[in-house]
Amino acid sequence: MEKTKRCMAALHEAAPEIEVMVGEPMCRHTTFAIGGAADLFVVPKTPGQLAKALQVIRDCGLPLLLLGNGSNMLVSDAGYRGAVVCTTEMDDVRAVGENRLIVQAGALLSRVSRYAQRAGLTGAEFAGGIPGSLGGAVFMNAGAYDGQMAGIVEQTEYLDGSGTVHTLTGEEHCFAYRGSAFRAHPDWVVLRSVLRLQPGDPAAILDKMNDFAQRRRDKQPLNYPSAGSTFKRPEGYFAGRLIEDAGLKGVSVGAAQVSEKHAGFLINRGGATCEEMLRLIELVQQRVREKFGVELECEVRIIR
Repeated sequence: MEKTKRCMAALHEAAPEIEVMVGEPMCRHTTFAIGGAADLFVVPKTPGQLAKALQVIRDCGLPLLLLGNGSNMLVSDAGYRGAVVCTTEMDDVRAVGENRLIVQAGALLSRVSRYAQRAGLTGAEFAGGIPGSLGGAVFMNAGAYDGQMAGIVEQTEYLDGSGTVHTLTGEEHCFAYRGSAFRAHPDWVVLRSVLRLQPGDPAAILDKMNDFAQRRRDKQPLNYPSAGSTFKRPEGYFAGRLIEDAGLKGVSVGAAQVSEKHAGFLINRGGATCEEMLRLIELVQQRVREKFGVELECEVRIIR
């Protein structure tokens, strides 16, 4: 607690304009709506403020968790003993050069997709229904339907663990299925990316976005908190189909449930705890392993 107080004082001294909250419930900042309080919750509004905050927190020796929209994260009921740095205020999106957007780390993918559509740029339609931010999407190479971030990210500016700014270009991102160079270097922090898109007809782009949105509404349990697809796609299979065929659709542990609408989604029916969700994840993995001999790898980051 003393270290936390010293860190808070140091943050106020280094950058008094940065919002710092004490004991902020993480359930307010994750799409699972699960998670106890963070010791410190820090909200920088510019890349400069972000760099200052990261440096102060590291100098104070506090554990550090970087957070965007919290869409792929399951946080402990005990909360987070350290500082959570949330980038959602760093959300600038603007056109730059020919057929390119420059997007800050905290910008929601839904906003990026809408901006591109209005600008008559195609290629980002797949991202319209992904509930994450640019930074998290680059970190995990988020994708849906016919696209993924690897197909549109041209360049990314980031901070390394010492606070130095670097730039990755093209193949240097090392994009893979739900992975990237950033996943391999957790001390790297995305500041912004340049997205390379293609010219298109705004009406046709909107039609495609609306089609994807309707498909999501038809197939996914959007009326309940979740982290999207809970498990990675096993090679040669679909996780949701395996879970359904194992007879797990609708199975619950407390208020955590395998969705009756789409078995690949584990949902919070209201008041679910992290412990209940973890037990449900383990149950699903065990049943699918026993019935099909397939190991389901959790896609969600578990923060304990």
